[in-house]
Amino acid sequence: MKADEETTAARRPRGHELSAAGVTVAYEGVDVVHDASLTLRPGEVTVLVGPNGSGKSTLLRTLARLQRPRTATLTLDADTDGLALTPGEFSRRVALLTQGRPTPSGLTVRDVVEFGRYPYRGRWGRSDPDGRAAVDRALAMTGVAELADRGAEHLSGGQLQRVWLAGCLAQETGVLLLDEPTTYLDLRYQVELLDLVRDLADDHRIAVGVVLHDLDQAAAVANRIVLLDAGRVLADGAPGDVLTPQRLTETYGIRIEVDTDPLTGRLRTRAIGRHHTRSERLSTTS
Repeated sequence: MKADEETTAARRPRGHELSAAGVTVAYEGVDVVHDASLTLRPGEVTVLVGPNGSGKSTLLRTLARLQRPRTATLTLDADTDGLALTPGEFSRRVALLTQGRPTPSGLTVRDVVEFGRYPYRGRWGRSDPDGRAAVDRALAMTGVAELADRGAEHLSGGQLQRVWLAGCLAQETGVLLLDEPTTYLDLRYQVELLDLVRDLADDHRIAVGVVLHDLDQAAAVANRIVLLDAGRVLADGAPGDVLTPQRLTETYGIRIEVDTDPLTGRLRTRAIGRHHTRSERLSTTS
């Protein structure tokens, strides 16, 4: 390997372990997350699932230090107090893709992705010699390199979501947090984005934490699943251990069946509504 290639490889992010313990978050004096704990490990994808209002996004935002907890311990690599790091130091280790980012106006796609380099440029915009290469890699990884010079306001919702993800990748952190990243994406780009998430964990040893609503997507991409309800962690473990019919039925308040897809060997879920039941009765009696 050439010397410049070795230097570039050395600069690329290594995975960090991010642990949270005793997380309690309150809104207007009412606790909405209760004594939650979880650990994101290098090379693993951890998916947070649960009904609306279960605290998934609040917990993820707390991990990213965007939500102030009432109580919490946040640790990086078992020896660094995550709450004591400066914002710049923390942002060089942890990146978050939030929901509902605004559509930038008057900026190109490259401009938007370059925002991910802010932890390296500092307050006074000092030089960032590695920035161009990091941005180029992020554009290529998310499949938007051909859009680099296009105005961001002219993109579709799915394209813009990938651009914001590219900005997170340009940040080159060891922990990546994604809050419902498949929102606004059509089926193809949902699959491609989740494949990219797996690549980040498998090939780059990034610790990835993701909030997803789709249980089948969660089962397909996750090493571990954390199931929340009413602000409490109900289960944390391998997909097959967490996504059981009884637990899901009790948590979501609707009958949910779980089986294995014969083609992929992955878990798949099926929520049974009134019309499903009616169809089953008709097929049985016909």
